[in-house]
Amino acid sequence: MQKIYLSDSGPKVSPAIYSFHRWDNELNNTEATMEKIVSLCLELGINTFDHADIYGDYQTEELFGKIISQKAFKREDLVLFTKCGLRIPHPSQPNVRVKHYDTTKEHILRSVENSLRKLKTDYIDIFLLNYLDPISNLEETAITLRQLKDSGKVKNIGVANFSVFQHQLLASYLNIPIVTNHIELNLLNTSALDNGQVDYIKQRYMRPLASSPLADGRIADGMDELAAKVRNKLQEISQKYNSDIESLAVAWLIKLGALPLIGTKNEQRLRNAANAFNLDLDNQDWYELYNLCCLNR
Repeated sequence: MQKIYLSDSGPKVSPAIYSFHRWDNELNNTEATMEKIVSLCLELGINTFDHADIYGDYQTEELFGKIISQKAFKREDLVLFTKCGLRIPHPSQPNVRVKHYDTTKEHILRSVENSLRKLKTDYIDIFLLNYLDPISNLEETAITLRQLKDSGKVKNIGVANFSVFQHQLLASYLNIPIVTNHIELNLLNTSALDNGQVDYIKQRYMRPLASSPLADGRIADGMDELAAKVRNKLQEISQKYNSDIESLAVAWLIKLGALPLIGTKNEQRLRNAANAFNLDLDNQDWYELYNLCCLNR
């Protein structure tokens, strides 16, 4: 895959990004599974990996660091995302009683230091705030993010799951660019096209990063009415492109200019997502799929 710029201010990334957001089953989070996934990603040309402190029951960063440290890769050949802000109760987090957001200076700094240690790296390519804390001191948050960038520990700043107004609000306190916003976007959830998220991201000269591009498996296996209708239409169109329906679903996002955040542990689904970059959906096929989703909202 040819590397592309994430934004006019951001780094180059692979056009598909592997995200560990679905690594929530502690029993399956093994070094062997991690090594298999990372090796396949690199084979497919995916060199960009999306982490968060909470992913995989707070374990995937450390697993990833172990795997990468054992392989003959140059750090500069990888692009690493990580994030903090969303806090979830877990035995390893005895002070977290309820799910909440935390973007205090103390939590951000502690999270960055933990991520650097676990990932076995001196810097994070893109550090994101995961949701906006409505009771945070935004001025303090912005100063902290700027200090991290000035220190070299963080190269770029991004956000995840921010609405347009939240994105604008944080940007008003920052004097450095926000280079990405991770949003949920797929054929079963096109709300980001209606609420202005996609338009605003493009207005800021960024590429939308689409999490759950296969709707957490619903596109292939979902039994609800919308999933079934979309799947039937994808199967119909797939004959024209001689393609798997999951490849077509990702190609729909690529046509929009989005970068898919692929989170599957299934090797074939990962290959299907990568194969999407060999497809160019006809405009009317794109709209036929989009209109089907619109009619069901």
